[in-house]
Amino acid sequence: STCKQEMLQKKNNAVLVDGVILNGPIMDSKAGEKFVEEAYKIIMKEVIQKANDVREKVCEWQAPETLKQILDLEMRDTGESHQQLLQLCQDVIKYSVKTSHPRFFNQLYAGTDYYSLVARFITEALNPSVYTYEVSPVFLLVEEAVIKKMIEFIGWEEGDGIFNPGGSVSNMYAMNLARYKFCPEIKEKGLSGLPRLVLFTSEECHYSMKKAASFLGIGTENVYFIKTDDRGKMIPEELEKQVQRARKEGSAPFLVCATAGTTVLGAFDPLDKIADTCEKHGLWLHVDASWGGSALISRKHCRLLHGIHRADSVAWNPHKMLLAGVQCCALLVKDNSGLLKKCYSAKAAYLFQQDKFYDVSYDTGDKSIQCSRRPDAFKFWLMWKALGTRSLEERVNRALALARYLAEEIKKREGFQLILEPEYANVCFWYIPPSLRKMEDGSEFWQKLHQVAPKIKERMMKKGSMMLGYQPHQGKVNFFRQVVISPHVSREDMDFLLDEIELLAKDL
Repeated sequence: STCKQEMLQKKNNAVLVDGVILNGPIMDSKAGEKFVEEAYKIIMKEVIQKANDVREKVCEWQAPETLKQILDLEMRDTGESHQQLLQLCQDVIKYSVKTSHPRFFNQLYAGTDYYSLVARFITEALNPSVYTYEVSPVFLLVEEAVIKKMIEFIGWEEGDGIFNPGGSVSNMYAMNLARYKFCPEIKEKGLSGLPRLVLFTSEECHYSMKKAASFLGIGTENVYFIKTDDRGKMIPEELEKQVQRARKEGSAPFLVCATAGTTVLGAFDPLDKIADTCEKHGLWLHVDASWGGSALISRKHCRLLHGIHRADSVAWNPHKMLLAGVQCCALLVKDNSGLLKKCYSAKAAYLFQQDKFYDVSYDTGDKSIQCSRRPDAFKFWLMWKALGTRSLEERVNRALALARYLAEEIKKREGFQLILEPEYANVCFWYIPPSLRKMEDGSEFWQKLHQVAPKIKERMMKKGSMMLGYQPHQGKVNFFRQVVISPHVSREDMDFLLDEIELLAKDL
């Protein structure tokens, strides 16, 4: 009856506005907490504990229409029971790709790092947005510390930087920054008064270069693609020729984008020689090291990026080789005169008030094109704190050693053909099934070989045994691109990969 009295009391004290009772919260916290607890148990059991169990499937393949039926995606007028929701959570996990499985080799990220995962749990629960010190004090200081350390590895004395949602966005930032440096009046005047701006990048660059050029109004026709050698590296002499050609045409060259770790072949452009051309012609040098940047952590492999200290900006994604969790991508800038802020600031008075009670230089949100921004640096920071530079270095060294091992195994096996010696963690190869091995090397052979990789891929996905990417590339028919990243991967997984391909293709 005490309960009844309380109810009456509440009714009597009720404040009504537009027919809505405003007393007390309307959320059932106890039930909510219970749900989080139950869901967490499922995550722990189904995702984390099974992450490196090779007996689990990498994926539980379903066609889109079937998956729609299984998941019941309909949103309704009334909510569903916790039991149904927990079942949904189970299903979502079941039918999602397990990117932390030791045999997920499909992308340039893989594996799970427990420390960065905990960091993500913390930031998801706190739900911060990183623009001002007052709303995100810890995460702003963490980002500053991480950027400072990354800049040290590049070899700059000082610099600036910001974390972005993806390497593509970092490349876009860099392109815009280089253009702003070239003609600062663009920020106010826009594109109308500009000469025809031209930028240079290699044929093997990431597709985000084209996207950035179109997004920024530079135009994809004004991206000059420089020829690469047979290892996928930009040819510096060709760059020099193209810069001179653009000048003769009356265009205005302003930027060169080099790549450290190309997407398919894992090639590193000769940064020193490219920097010579940039210095000679007064061009901004941006290095897209989204994939290859993590080699800087390794004393053995940092030579791959020799000359990177001469760049004006660098994109580097710790979520790739270092497992910081998607997404964790930094754009680092050598300039320390506040160029990022000058280029991007809009001075929102309700956010960046200059008369605050603390040092407003910590309100870094005006360096960003985003307003809301995730605390991505925190994942990298907690992991780095936990492991130290030496263990991160060991990850890089081991991944590259495993790639080397796989390349040597490929050479020993009949039917496997290495496309080129790996320079980084990308191992590119063809598998030639028994039925094609006696065929002469002509157009029919290549046409048939082109169909092999997609067929094997379909079979491995439907079986769920592993995931491995393939593509045609620069005139070559479909070949596999195996990428080694995760510390959960072992020599046994490399052997399994080759055995499994043979098994899946024996009747092709």
